[in-house]
Amino acid sequence: MKKDWVLTRESFEALLAWLDPDREGAALKYETVRLRLIKIFACRGCSEAEDLADETINRVTSKLPEIQASYTGEPARYFYGVANKIHLEYMRRKPVPPLPVATTDHEQAELEYACLDRCVAKLPPEHRGLVLSYYQEEKHAKIEHRKLLAARLGIAANALRIRAHRIRAALQQCVKECVQESAA
Repeated sequence: MKKDWVLTRESFEALLAWLDPDREGAALKYETVRLRLIKIFACRGCSEAEDLADETINRVTSKLPEIQASYTGEPARYFYGVANKIHLEYMRRKPVPPLPVATTDHEQAELEYACLDRCVAKLPPEHRGLVLSYYQEEKHAKIEHRKLLAARLGIAANALRIRAHRIRAALQQCVKECVQESAA
């Protein structure tokens, strides 16, 4: 997207017209696309899901004069394609947090493992069971195991992924605090 590009009323009106000739239908489609984009980014673990959804909409709107005449098909699909590219950009610029035990120092690793054990023990039993089960298996077996786990819990795979991500984030924070307290 051009750095000096700004969403104007005219460009937004053009976007709505592209989504649906009927004004109410266009507004409904816009809201549906935006909520779906937020959900996509959130399920992928993006902490800035709403901002990324808005960035996606802005980029599509800025490209609209170029694509409007030649694009065929449901406009929502174009948004999802742009969202994939924005997610890749987000992942490139987002610093990857170190895993709680990723270190070469043996004593530090022992401390982190001990903190991880303490933090896992502090989890409610249902969270402990979920996170321990979620991170079992590898490759295709992992996928099948997670499908079965989601079915057993009566939730969708995306909901399971979100729950596991939140528990892991809480564990990482707990381990970080534990290591800092131990070092002090």
